[in-house]
Amino acid sequence: MKFSIGGSLKLAFRPWVEGLENIPAEGPAILASNHLSFSDSFFLPAVLDRKVTFIAKAEYFTSPGVKGKLTAAFFKGVGQLPVDRSGARGAGEAAIKSGIDVIERGELFGIYPEGTRSPDGRLYRGKPGGLARVALATGAPVIPVAMIDTEKIQPPGKVVPKLMRPGIRIGKPLDFSRYHGMDGDRFILRSVTDEVMYEIMKLSGQEYVDIYATAAKRQIADAEKAAAKAEKAEKAEKAEKAEKADGKAE
Repeated sequence: MKFSIGGSLKLAFRPWVEGLENIPAEGPAILASNHLSFSDSFFLPAVLDRKVTFIAKAEYFTSPGVKGKLTAAFFKGVGQLPVDRSGARGAGEAAIKSGIDVIERGELFGIYPEGTRSPDGRLYRGKPGGLARVALATGAPVIPVAMIDTEKIQPPGKVVPKLMRPGIRIGKPLDFSRYHGMDGDRFILRSVTDEVMYEIMKLSGQEYVDIYATAAKRQIADAEKAAAKAEKAEKAEKAEKAEKADGKAE
């Protein structure tokens, strides 16, 4: 990926990077990033000398058709880990185990604490499971990362990206060794996650919203359905009035 797609991305989009010195030359670390676009998982690894392993939803590996096969080939080729989100606890336990395995190999583990892409460019509440539990179980430092303007390059649903410069700000490593072994305490998990999200907010300059992005997406979808229903009802009412007016005219 670095020698093929990565080189082309850097040449075409010329991403700017701040804080590259905060990435260790060797040894394990967790890269915790905001998530604005599908392209985040391309641009961040492209600017680093080291490999970053992200977890990815299993659907990326199993989707049918030509597009599905190309997507699966890409994710397999760059060593990403499929996570099956079905079942009672979804991706949680599988993501945690995958992250710990990567860290124990001395590698970089990338994770999006929001759990999904932001629906509107704002920063949403981090989920306290994967990030905090991997950090506390392994003692690995957490490096906050802010992706800048990637949602403008490739908004959700957009296949062809817009040619413009994205940015990447990498913060200083956060040490949570004081909480080592306390990964079963939900208050500690919440505290660790909130501290990381605060650092991401400072780096990105995003407005912070204290709800989960998944809940925000549901609210947006419900609002769109309600608006569509209201519009349909309004059109039906207008049609009914027009029909009555035509009847009176006759």
